[in-house]
Amino acid sequence: MRLLQTLSVDLRRAYSSKPSVPIIAAKHPFKLEVKAGKVYPWCACGHSKKQPLCDGSHRTAAPDLAPLRFTPTEDKTLWLCGCKQTKKAPYCDGTHKQSHVQSFVPESGT
Repeated sequence: MRLLQTLSVDLRRAYSSKPSVPIIAAKHPFKLEVKAGKVYPWCACGHSKKQPLCDGSHRTAAPDLAPLRFTPTEDKTLWLCGCKQTKKAPYCDGTHKQSHVQSFVPESGT
C-alpha cells in the first residue's frame, strides 16, 4: 500500500504543470516548546490540521511541498511560522504582519 501511495505521489509530481504553493495556515506565529535532539516536522504546505507541525496532508493537497524537518540542539521555546511565507523557515520572520497575509481570506474548505 505504501508503495502505491509513493508511486501515486511521484506520478502527480511528474505530470503536474505547476508547482504547489503553500497556503496561509495562520496570520500569526505558533509558540512551540521543543526538546533537544527531537526531530520536528514543520508543515510547509499550510494544509496540516496540526499546525505548525505536519500531519501528512501535503501528500494529497500539495505533494511537492514536503515538511521541513529540524532538530533543536537545546530545550527552548520557538516561534514557528504560521503564514508559510517566511524567508527563514521554519522560524517566524514577521512576514505575517504584511498586508498580503493579513488581508488573506481562506477559501471555504481550507
